[in-house]
Amino acid sequence: MPEPGFAPGLAEVARHWAATLADTNGVTLPCEELEGILLNVARDTVKAAESTRDASGERFASLYSASPMGIALADPAGEIVEANDALATLLGLAPDDLRGRNIADLGAAGRDAVSLRRGLDKLKNADGNTDGKKHEERVRFEHAKDGPLWVDVTLTELPGDTPGSAYPILMVQDANELHLLQEQLRHQNLHDSLTGLPNSSQFTTHLEAALGSTAQEQIALIYLDIDGFKVVNDGLGAGVGDQVLRGIARKLSAVFTSEHDGFVARLSGDGFAVLLRGELAATKVIALVEQALDDLAEPIYLAGHGIGVSASAGIVVRAVSEGGPAELLRAAEIALHRAKEAGKAQWMLFDPEADARDRSRYQLGAVIAGALENGEFSLIYQPTVKLAKPDELAAVNAGLRWNHPERGELDSDEFYPLAETTGMTIPLGKWLLAESLAATARWRDEFGDSAPDVCVRLPTRLAIDPDLVLLVKEQLNRHGLPARALRLCTSAESILDPRGEVLDSMATLSDLGAQMVLTVSGTADLELIPVHKLPVRHVILSGAIIDALADGDDAAAVRNLEHIITRARELNLRVGAEGVSNDEQAARLRKLGVLAARGSFVSESATGDEVDELIERHAR
Repeated sequence: MPEPGFAPGLAEVARHWAATLADTNGVTLPCEELEGILLNVARDTVKAAESTRDASGERFASLYSASPMGIALADPAGEIVEANDALATLLGLAPDDLRGRNIADLGAAGRDAVSLRRGLDKLKNADGNTDGKKHEERVRFEHAKDGPLWVDVTLTELPGDTPGSAYPILMVQDANELHLLQEQLRHQNLHDSLTGLPNSSQFTTHLEAALGSTAQEQIALIYLDIDGFKVVNDGLGAGVGDQVLRGIARKLSAVFTSEHDGFVARLSGDGFAVLLRGELAATKVIALVEQALDDLAEPIYLAGHGIGVSASAGIVVRAVSEGGPAELLRAAEIALHRAKEAGKAQWMLFDPEADARDRSRYQLGAVIAGALENGEFSLIYQPTVKLAKPDELAAVNAGLRWNHPERGELDSDEFYPLAETTGMTIPLGKWLLAESLAATARWRDEFGDSAPDVCVRLPTRLAIDPDLVLLVKEQLNRHGLPARALRLCTSAESILDPRGEVLDSMATLSDLGAQMVLTVSGTADLELIPVHKLPVRHVILSGAIIDALADGDDAAAVRNLEHIITRARELNLRVGAEGVSNDEQAARLRKLGVLAARGSFVSESATGDEVDELIERHAR
């Protein structure tokens, strides 16, 4: 009979081993005694195993109950059998409320439920694959009161009571705050913090995606810059400026996104961009831009101020398939630049033909520095003669000519505006001054007192430079010249430029002995001399007031010129003229009181060798 409390199989095992142990050489024990011994061994073994199992179960139950992680045990179909307090608390429920619910039904929305169901299926179909026995992802669960919340879930298995059986176990961690923080950081990385609009990074991504489309549609890119926004910021404070920018963002969004599904972004401080897609005509896009410019001009009332702004806009409209993002962005930038050059507060549509011309000009401007270093610039002269004695030189005007290796001879009006843009005006002006004074020193060595003064027209950027006086003194000393040998010619534009210290520089240079010359195109320019107490000794009449006498005596032009010359005499100024085209015009000017002149009636221009010959001839 089996020993009470043991399974029959265990007693049979004990008898088997008892017989085996009893049948030994030299040792004889009754089988019944051995069987008793082995049953005691078996009893102790079972007791120890049960104790270990119970302790393991208690540890698991303790961990399961006390864990801060939500845990649910389910049957093979995914129905929850047990759920710990942590999971119930996370979902705003009691543990009993979770029993009987399928794990997939905890998802807040259909896609969350689908994800969970897919995870359960993955466990079922793992077929011994270790990687398949765990499924991790972030989904949303439904909180009983607070609605959806983000959680990180892990689905895995626990072994069942019988070999090969397994039960799903769900482990859940609260990821709501982390997810929201990550989303907030992502939003901050892709949006402008002041206006809430997409930033340049998101705009570029959106543009690349739009251009990657295979759809046969048009795309429009609009760049907008607020004109003179610095005035608002500096005048009313950055706080008001920020509010104005928010208002601009709202207005642009209202125009371009409410009905037209546009993508509006803030690219820089006062720069915005708009992207439109679809069946677009340039006229439609232009109409939207004009509406936006009109809306921006409407005042925004802040702190008692009605603040309106103007904007310049560059527009590009083309098929999606025509080029990539770089070409589109460049085209919009060029169109915007042209709008600003044309006077601001307006739009410009990208023009490929104008772009080709501009590109040619900009290529020229980009290589000025190299051309100066490589000796491609030279002096070009224009002699000024005394009208009473045309065989006597009053002065020689020095200018720059660019001997371009491909485009030939370029006059200063073809490259000075580009030099202003690229910052090369000062290097060119310094070179002009240095070479002009070097030539003057050579003439004085050769012709003595018969050598003419040199007159250098200062570009505006050099005229306003605070180091102008130092530069002139250095060059005069370098070439051993008295300051009176130099005439410096400037314009009303330079006098009125607020960026520099022109008036102080002129006064100092005049004290040194240099002769200051002002180009005058009307009475207003002339009146700058007494108003600003300019140390000017010569004025050069220029422009329309001279051109009017080219073909005859225009009565109105003569009266205007007589008035200017009379006023110049009252100010003790010597009067000259430029742009004189023929002898008859020179005679008329002389009759009116002009003392000296230059222009094609003498010589349109002269090279270094030609002016040397001219000076030698006049010196004799």
